[in-house]
Amino acid sequence: MAELLEIIKHPNKILRIKSKEIDLEMTNNQSFIELAKNMEKTMLEKDGAGLAAPQVGKNIRLIVLSHKKKNIIMINPFISKKSWAKEIDLEGCLSVVDKQGEIYYKKVSRHKKVNCVYFDLSGKKNKISAEGLLSRAIQHEIDHLDGILFIDRAKE
Repeated sequence: MAELLEIIKHPNKILRIKSKEIDLEMTNNQSFIELAKNMEKTMLEKDGAGLAAPQVGKNIRLIVLSHKKKNIIMINPFISKKSWAKEIDLEGCLSVVDKQGEIYYKKVSRHKKVNCVYFDLSGKKNKISAEGLLSRAIQHEIDHLDGILFIDRAKE
């Protein structure tokens, strides 16, 4: 059964490390599968739109996203195409909180649309075209994998 994981908070240095690619053989590893499922449960319990492995102390290229009552687990995701057009909107992060422990929000400019290539838990290659909140969440979570926080991109 999946368990809740502790969310690493800024300014912990682990959030600033570029994450390592995952060997796809890991998709057969039970502890790796459990990590992905635990991340999924943690994201849902904390009411997050997404969660990246560095946020739970693992510097590997793994993210989970919540999208239309369906969760997406992405291994080694990368953006293969992005729109020229951008939009500014509020973002928050489970790892960036104020002194009271409340999520901190800032305006961030992101590409309106992105195409993302990733591998799923079965090791199968997938491609998704995203816009709106899903596009923003993909960009936000991939930033985590590169040691970048949304506050680094904030417009205010």
